[in-house]
Amino acid sequence: MRRRRLRAALTAAALTTATLAAMPAAVPPASAVPAPVAVSPASGAPVAAARLPAVTRDWSTAVVDSTMARYTPATIGGWSYPVGLYLYGQYLVYRRTHDPRLLSYIKSYVDRFVSGDGSIGQSFDSLDSMQAGRLLVILHHETGQDRYRKAAQKIRDRLNSYPRTSDGGFWHADTSSRAHQLWADGTYMVNPFLVEYGAEFHDSAYTDGEAARQLYVYGRHLQVANGLLRHAYDESKSASWADPATGLAPEYWCRAVGWYAMALTDVLDAIPADQSQRPQLLGILRALASALEKYQDPASGRWFQVMDKGARPDNWTETSCSSMFTYALDRGARQGYLDQRFGAVAKRGYQGVLARLSAGTDGRTNLAGISVGTNVGDYAYYVGRTRATNDFHGLGAFLIMNEQLRGDVVS
Repeated sequence: MRRRRLRAALTAAALTTATLAAMPAAVPPASAVPAPVAVSPASGAPVAAARLPAVTRDWSTAVVDSTMARYTPATIGGWSYPVGLYLYGQYLVYRRTHDPRLLSYIKSYVDRFVSGDGSIGQSFDSLDSMQAGRLLVILHHETGQDRYRKAAQKIRDRLNSYPRTSDGGFWHADTSSRAHQLWADGTYMVNPFLVEYGAEFHDSAYTDGEAARQLYVYGRHLQVANGLLRHAYDESKSASWADPATGLAPEYWCRAVGWYAMALTDVLDAIPADQSQRPQLLGILRALASALEKYQDPASGRWFQVMDKGARPDNWTETSCSSMFTYALDRGARQGYLDQRFGAVAKRGYQGVLARLSAGTDGRTNLAGISVGTNVGDYAYYVGRTRATNDFHGLGAFLIMNEQLRGDVVS
């Protein structure tokens, strides 16, 4: 029962039910893979169709193969949340394809940081540093090696003394520059790890309640009347970006909202149906979904870097958040958390993201229009961020999205 429950939590992004009774089926035939749809934002033509035509390429495996060709486990980067996000997406592809190269690559990366005795040279003084901890739970689940449990437990134990706001929300980081601050980004950095850790290591009585509580506290502070979430909140109201009356950041940055949306759906999948804060979390998700429907770009199907200011000429649609919203809306509709109409909103988003994906002359994939890592700022700061190709924020979000929607072809 423990392994079945963890399997459901770990593969929520790729499955249509929260409980996995057996391993996924073999790779679907190529004809079942959705195609990129040509979109011309300049023409103003809306992406109205929700139908996903079949093509001959598995874009998840293409992205993974391309990324593994570009980087070895030793050169892909240090212990970080963008790499952790990408490798979690790669794990979802492994769960479908059973290609042992994919899991071996993840293990080789993690083994750079985890010693044979389970020690790991991380202080875990920020939520960002905890996200790659999901890989520790995955590797314990897949290999049974106790060193991964010991390393993951260091994150769990760190939360016992981790600083919180007066109502219990984890600070974004245990530093003076982040003191008393809740960033929507942080909800994804720790809460999916928590519920997966609890399922694997018999700690769900704590982890499920803590994850639900964190999402509720963050949502209560960050979500405003239009259903969107501000990027951050400062309880002390002393940050340069904080509104002196509310403590809120000035803008709705799309990827921050995307992190929260994915964390919310993943945690809803994992916690019990009678968890006390589940009704409030569903209410937050439903209000957010309505806002996502409202602010979706009708021309491209994607969402803007600053979500509510799409009419401004210097604003631009961003790929990673569009993948995150597409995943959360589709997952929410399939699981019954949202009205079924949001499945069509997700499909428009899916087509918009696929339009950003291409293959180069070398055969490797390129995913464009991804915002690089971003702090809290004003409108000019967000729209001025570098638009990268193949940034790990975008690659990871794409894989999570694509594993959720890739087989959903409407005939």
